[in-house]
Amino acid sequence: MRIMLAGGTGVVGKELLQQSRARGDHLIAVGRRPTGLADEELIIDFNALPQLPTADVAICALGTTIKTAGSRDAFRAVDHGAVLTYAKAVLEAGIEHFMVVTAVGADPTSSVFYSRVKGEIQQDLCDLGFSRLDILQPGLLLGERQEKRPVESLLKTLAPIADRLMTGRWRRYRSIHPAAVAECLLILTNATEAGVFIHQYDEMQNRLNHP
Repeated sequence: MRIMLAGGTGVVGKELLQQSRARGDHLIAVGRRPTGLADEELIIDFNALPQLPTADVAICALGTTIKTAGSRDAFRAVDHGAVLTYAKAVLEAGIEHFMVVTAVGADPTSSVFYSRVKGEIQQDLCDLGFSRLDILQPGLLLGERQEKRPVESLLKTLAPIADRLMTGRWRRYRSIHPAAVAECLLILTNATEAGVFIHQYDEMQNRLNHP
């Protein structure tokens, strides 16, 4: 299968690249710097995307934090601007199945800036008219990151206890490993039913248990 991926240097993207190689897919990585693992590396500027090649499915694992980006505007430029630009280029390349990793709690009406931006990009992606759109909304991502995130590190330490307390409607906020998110994305590359599908903690676990 030919898979196009933006965000291959992030925690989910790296896991997806490794799993995809093991599965024997042809991986096309789109980004500002090479991943070193893809079959094709398209080094691009998201402000001026070239014509993209075709593929069976396109995946977007782009994302940053306000701290890393430096400002709210810079954060929005990545988590909304770059994602939307990539999605439009994907459609122009004739790719009808798009998958994106956002975050649990994404809501365009949220008073929380991070959640609001995530919700806005979801809404805008729905408006583009993909034949199939899969939106994965993980909670806290476990695993190591290159940059230091003290608060996130503390939450990861508390995650085993916190997860057990998250029941009912709070289950969707449970932590998950990037490898599990990547595996779920690859399972969903074979999905053919048309429509928009949102996958939170339980939906992802169900996919993993019943691929």
